[in-house]
Amino acid sequence: MMKITQITRRDLFDAIIIERIDWAGSLEEPEFLARLYNLQEIESTDQRFPDAAGDIWQHRVRNYDWDEYWVFNDSRFQLMNGDDEILLRFLAETVHPIVRSDATESQRLVQLYNKFLRNDGFELAEKTRISGKPIYIGRNVGTVSLPGMSSAKEVLSGTDLVYVAQQITRMEAAVNNDPSLAIGTAKELIESCCKTILAERGVAVGSSDDVPKLVKATVKELKLTPSDIPDEAKAADSIRKLLSNLASVASGIAELRNKYGTGHGKEGSTKGLSSRHAKLAVGAASTLAVFLVETHRVQNDS
Repeated sequence: MMKITQITRRDLFDAIIIERIDWAGSLEEPEFLARLYNLQEIESTDQRFPDAAGDIWQHRVRNYDWDEYWVFNDSRFQLMNGDDEILLRFLAETVHPIVRSDATESQRLVQLYNKFLRNDGFELAEKTRISGKPIYIGRNVGTVSLPGMSSAKEVLSGTDLVYVAQQITRMEAAVNNDPSLAIGTAKELIESCCKTILAERGVAVGSSDDVPKLVKATVKELKLTPSDIPDEAKAADSIRKLLSNLASVASGIAELRNKYGTGHGKEGSTKGLSSRHAKLAVGAASTLAVFLVETHRVQNDS
């Protein structure tokens, strides 16, 4: 089946080209492709050779007269128009330890690939390890569309919030498949945003400060406490009510995380929450984080 759209595939291939990624890594291209395809059973485009193994060797090893990213548009290998499994296996092979020995570089490429694949509900994920290095496989993780998360992806994606962007990606992938991880990461998202804001404003944070304390300190620093709203402000009472509940949102998510999220050992009989609870936690955390960060940025710009 082809659920990974041609738009996603083209964007992914363009990113690989822009990054100048050598898709075959340390292998010659015929050797790399032979790990995925039976090249002796694929026809040649060069009449001098009986199969694909011959013409790829001729034009990419001996003469080097094909474009280095030719494989993306060669219909014989079905990367643009074939089944999702074909594309996922190809991408996973580009980061196999035999192909690419630098595990850090492989991880960077996986993050790049997943940036596009997750738009269609797929990702590369670690399956096992060989000689201490990860082996990746493609999997369907589904897509989750939450208004709060959509805003978070747009607002919290700056270069100063790289780790936060990773947390959003983790939540998005985990909401349906691992609600406990999503809930735990929702708490971490708020924590990271508050610490970033306070650090940029030169406010010291205690090593033992929990999420409610961090939110309270951030709200105070941003002058978002109910007492900071003058009586003459429009809808003053409504604004005060909303602001007074900011800490409650953070406390609720922290409590959920402590009881059901990742990060604490639990009894063997403990039952986790469902994806709908994870969506509630993720949506609330994303909305709160966006509000705090946007307020911080507006105040800095004024």
